[in-house]
Amino acid sequence: MNIINFHSVYTLLMLIVFVGICFWAWSSKRKKFFSDAANLPFADDDIAAHSAQKLQEEENKHE
Repeated sequence: MNIINFHSVYTLLMLIVFVGICFWAWSSKRKKFFSDAANLPFADDDIAAHSAQKLQEEENKHE
C-alpha cells in the first residue's frame, strides 16, 4: 500500500465520518437536546429576573 492509496482511504473514511456526524446532528432524536441548548442563554435572564424579584420581596418584608 503506497501513500496515494493511504490518502485515498483516509479521505474516504473522513467523508464517511463527516456524513455520519451530519446525520447524527440533524436526527429527530437530537432535536429537543439542541433546542434546549439553544435556549440556555435566555434561561439566565429568567433566573436573574426571578432572583431580583425575590430580593425585592424580601426587602419589602423587612421594612
